[in-house]
Amino acid sequence: MDDDRDFFIISKGQATLALFPVLIEKGFFTLDEVANTIGQFDSRFCIQTDMTKFDGGIENNAGSLGHGFPFATGIAYANKIKKSPSRVFTLAGDGEFCEGTMWESCIFAAAKKLDNLCVIIDDNNSVGAMVDMGDMQAKLNAFGFEVFSVDGHDTVALEQVLLKTHNANGKPKAIIAKTRRGWGSQTLAGDDIWFHKAPNAEELQLLMREVDAF
Repeated sequence: MDDDRDFFIISKGQATLALFPVLIEKGFFTLDEVANTIGQFDSRFCIQTDMTKFDGGIENNAGSLGHGFPFATGIAYANKIKKSPSRVFTLAGDGEFCEGTMWESCIFAAAKKLDNLCVIIDDNNSVGAMVDMGDMQAKLNAFGFEVFSVDGHDTVALEQVLLKTHNANGKPKAIIAKTRRGWGSQTLAGDDIWFHKAPNAEELQLLMREVDAF
């Protein structure tokens, strides 16, 4: 595999389910394999990334939050040393920024001028009920990041912002993607209990109808 390729690191490992369709389109595995085995005993397809089960496509193991962004920072630093044109993108959750490793990585990335690094923060205010994080954009600016804010549900706006991160100005990049948990389903978005609750057969049919109609 080309060492000068761009890297995508999932820090919030539960977003792996959104990565699988992309990798299917890229030919790493088939839709049938995922649909017929996901979540089953000994399946390589689960809610967290596990690079040991794949020959390419998955760049890191996930599970413990707060580790993916430091991992991505290390890759970006190594590529800077090698003068590689590679860029490193990582998807993190706003709640991960309760972890000290995230801010330690911010300090390191800014100190080493890792403008080849971009952290995309899925900011659905999941941490807001527990800890007031304050102004995330102001914090990241203070840590030396070039920061962008965007509607995380607007794919066109996201693409435009991602293109802006190709600015080699000596600053690591951060995109704060404002999202709403359960987007696409009125039921899921309307009650935080669905962060933990599994639907029964009747509820699953309702959720599927809402998503199909969205």
